[in-house]
This record gives sequence, structure tokens and C-alpha cells, in this order.
Amino acid sequence: MARTKDFDEQAVLQKAICLFWDKGYNGTSMQDLVDGLGISRSSLYDTFGDKHQLYLKALDAYQQQYGTQLCKLTAQSGSAKDAIRQILDLVINDLLNDEQRKGCFMVNAGIELASHDQDVNNMICQTEQQLEQAFAKAIREGQEKGEIGKDKDSQALARFLNNTVKGMQVSVKSTTDRSFFDDIINTAIGVLG
Repeated sequence: MARTKDFDEQAVLQKAICLFWDKGYNGTSMQDLVDGLGISRSSLYDTFGDKHQLYLKALDAYQQQYGTQLCKLTAQSGSAKDAIRQILDLVINDLLNDEQRKGCFMVNAGIELASHDQDVNNMICQTEQQLEQAFAKAIREGQEKGEIGKDKDSQALARFLNNTVKGMQVSVKSTTDRSFFDDIINTAIGVLG
């Protein structure tokens, strides 16, 4: 008969996200994980696999949470520009509310590992594609309503906005000046026409 787990896998996964986000993949040892997750080494391996598998599961859980927020914002807003502004504001508010200024977990993973870890690279690309699609959908809807000019390439604008988000996610590591980010958001919205 299989043993039942005496811990909540999702709660442990959230702790893993925090550890990896704070220290990075290479900076987090197996002992850090055992200590920080509050489970034994054998339970860690039995439940999540090795460190790399746990890291991928942490990235996936983070991506799922992030994607759910984006879908809600784009579905709830009546105006394309409002939906896009809400996405940009959500990103900045989350970043500025983090006293440790860790930046974005996905962006950090991309910088640290994507160039030499294909699994991480695939997850980063998937996350970026999700954001790009959310922006493109909002832009096309705005074009249909006459809010955004139809002469603008919705895909190119979506890529521009996606890159704007990544830039803000990196910039927060060196500045927490809200007006700095408000200028970027206002300029990005202005580009939409």
C-alpha cells in the first residue's frame, strides 16, 4: 500500500517558486530546497523528481497563475486600451510591491538558463506567446471597435508591448520610481493610436 503524503503539494510548490525566484536555479542547492520546503529529501525526489524537474514544475505553476490573471483582465475590460493598460499596471504593481525587487520569475529564468536549457527556453517562449496573444487579441478587438487604427499591425504591436513588459520587469531591479514606469505605460498606450 502506498504511503499518503503528509504535506500539501501545491503549498510546497509555492515555496519552491519563492526559493528559486529569490536565489535563482544555480543559487538554490538541494539542501536549500529540503530546508525551505520543509519536506525530506526522499519526499522531494518521490514527489517532484530532481531539482531540475522541480524547477520546471515551479515555472509551470507560476506561468499558470500569470496566465489566469491575464485572461481575466482581457475578458473583463470593455475597452482594448483599458485592458492593455490594466495588464501593464498589473505587471508594474506586482513588481513594485515586491520589496526584494526580484523582478519576474520567468524573465529571471530566461536570463539565467534559457540559452542553454531547452526545457526552460520552451517554457519562456510559451509564456511570452501567451502574453503576446493576449495583447494581439485586445488590439484586434480594439481595431474592430475603432479604438485602435486598423492600419496598425496587431502582431507587431503585441510584440512591442510584450517587449515593453520584459523591459519593465528588468528595470524594476534598478528603480522603483512609479513615474518612470507610468511614462513607459503612457507611451506604450500612445503608440496604439
